[in-house]
Amino acid sequence: MTARRRTAILISGRGSNMRSLVEAARAPDFPAEVALVASNRPDAPGLTIAKQAGIATAAVDHKIYAGREEFEASLQKLLDIHRIDLICLAGFMRMLTAGFVERWGGRMINIHPALLPAYRGLNTHERALADGVKIHGCTVHFVVAGMDEGPIIAQAAVPVHDDDNAETLAARVLEEEHRLYPQALCILASGDYTVDGNRVRSKLPGMLAPSCRIGARD
Repeated sequence: MTARRRTAILISGRGSNMRSLVEAARAPDFPAEVALVASNRPDAPGLTIAKQAGIATAAVDHKIYAGREEFEASLQKLLDIHRIDLICLAGFMRMLTAGFVERWGGRMINIHPALLPAYRGLNTHERALADGVKIHGCTVHFVVAGMDEGPIIAQAAVPVHDDDNAETLAARVLEEEHRLYPQALCILASGDYTVDGNRVRSKLPGMLAPSCRIGARD
C-alpha cells in the first residue's frame, strides 16, 4: 500500500474547510493524512476542533515576528518537524512570500470562494451579487506568488437566486467548498494529474477512490 501523503492544514479561524478535509482523510483509501493543523492566530477555534480530533496542532503567532520572512522561517521549521509533504490553505489569512511559495510549488493548494479567475481577493459574494451574476462558486488551485492565481484543480458552481444576499450565497458556496476541497486534495495526493500551463488534467470524478468523489459522504 502506498504511503499516504502527510498534509498540513493552515488556518486562521473556525476551520470549517479543515473539518471537511479531516473527515475525508479518515477513509482508509484516501491518499492523504492530516498530520498537522497550524494557525497564525493562537485563538483560532479550528485549533480546538483539530485537537479534539486527535490531530497535532500548533500556533505560530505572526504578531511576534519582525516580518513575514521570520514568521515563515518558524512555520517552515514546524513543517519540517512534522515531515509534511503537502499544504492546504483553509481560511489562512496571511500573504505568503514568493520564496515560501516557490519552496512549496506544486505541493500547496488553496480554496477560494469564487469561480476564478473571476473575483480574486476579498468580499467575493458581495461583488458577485453587485455584478448580477447568475452563477457563482468556489475554486481549488495551486498556490503561486500572485494572489488567487495558479493552475485550477477543481471548481464547483452554485446558482445565484434572485432573493440572495451575501450571507445566503456564502452559505450555499461553503457547502460546495466542503465537498470540493477533499476531492482536490485527493487528486493532489494521488498524483493522478498533469499540469499544462494553467490547466490541470486529472481523472474523471467517477474514477477516483470513493472517498474522494464529490458527494461521496452525503
